[in-house]
Amino acid sequence: MDPVTASLVEIHDRLGAVADGEVADYIPQLASADARTFGLALVSMSGHCYSAGDTDGPFTIQSVSKPFVYALALSELGPAEVSRRVGAEPSGEAFNAISLEPGTGRPANPMVNAGAIVTTSLVPAADPQDRFERIRACLSAFAGRSLDVDEDVYRSEVDTGDRNRALAYLMRGAGSLSGDVDETVRTYFRQCSIRVRVGDLAVMAATLANGGVNPVTGDRVIAEPVAVRALAVMATCGMYDTAGEWLLRVGLPAKSGVSGGLIACSPARFGIAVHSPPLDRAGNPVRGVIALTELSQRFALHLMHQPGRHTATVTDVTTALDHPSYRARTPGQRAVLDREGHRIVVIRAQGMLEFTETEHLLHALREFVPDAPGWIVLDLDRVTRIAVGPAAMLGAALADLATARHELAIAAREPLLDPIADPGPWTPFRSCAEAVAWCEDRLLAVARSSE
Repeated sequence: MDPVTASLVEIHDRLGAVADGEVADYIPQLASADARTFGLALVSMSGHCYSAGDTDGPFTIQSVSKPFVYALALSELGPAEVSRRVGAEPSGEAFNAISLEPGTGRPANPMVNAGAIVTTSLVPAADPQDRFERIRACLSAFAGRSLDVDEDVYRSEVDTGDRNRALAYLMRGAGSLSGDVDETVRTYFRQCSIRVRVGDLAVMAATLANGGVNPVTGDRVIAEPVAVRALAVMATCGMYDTAGEWLLRVGLPAKSGVSGGLIACSPARFGIAVHSPPLDRAGNPVRGVIALTELSQRFALHLMHQPGRHTATVTDVTTALDHPSYRARTPGQRAVLDREGHRIVVIRAQGMLEFTETEHLLHALREFVPDAPGWIVLDLDRVTRIAVGPAAMLGAALADLATARHELAIAAREPLLDPIADPGPWTPFRSCAEAVAWCEDRLLAVARSSE
């Protein structure tokens, strides 16, 4: 058994005996759930799936659908329009509380029922059926397979959903909800009645953690900025009136549902899901909360955790004196390069360039820049990705060096350079050796012109 599965199995076997909490019964169809059901699943950024316990049984997604429909609305309308209709502040109240902004009727956030109902209504569509199909298709893309509806649970929600109808009428009266109340609420009930397994939820959580790309299918479901906003709201509002305590103890974006589902996202690491029907007073699954609290502490997953020393970004700084191109040269050319080769500086980097890593690289550029005019080779062959913001930082620094009469050569795979600038003030090469040879040729040309 692999170590990840072994950890999940150990937690499952030990926490399976926890008997606290009550199965939700305000939706009659949910009351029949087996309180002993307990399953966990984890999906990594490589798309590997690990699980333990009861993972085959289907259940309805309920409120775990909220961050995904919020992401759909953000993708379709943009953050400004969605924020005009739904806030992003923790309510500090129960999931079904009347949390409306005075004067506007805007619900506090999209994770409480009022906000989720408005969010559902925002999904552009020709009619209610089309709206639901767009929602179902979106959730299916997150899960990596086609999802369907538990019609019995849907009818049970329609029969007993008076509080949600009341919330919708209040928001309709306040102006924050447009459209037909009954059609909107029915679409919301149908959304909550979509049927999933715990493995589906783990894939969905992993897709958010992976910046919107489903790690199992490889498909981009939403843009990365949308995933960031959804994760942020999950972190501050996803666990209702225990969101603050959750962020303190667990420190991961999460969302629970009254059927016993719970997801959490460890950005750029994995998505995890738990299914266990007995709920605590806040409507969160008891075993799920304990399990994810233990996993966060065991593996240091808290968002605020300082991970310690990173692998060095800048791996080497040399000159053409130490590492020439070994291109054939005449004795006279070799004499020039032996005398002036220190004016060609080679800086090698590795890994993914986020803010911290790019700052290290920029510091090396400033520290080892030769006297002008000089030549700088950036060997980025072992750099795997440059984030958009850091790419702008690097592009600005390179532009300053070019303005200061330095010539720049970059060795990298071509797509890697796309976020930096187009066109950039440098010459690209496929290898560091080619870049150094070009700089040597340029230096020799300058030497000839000054004779």
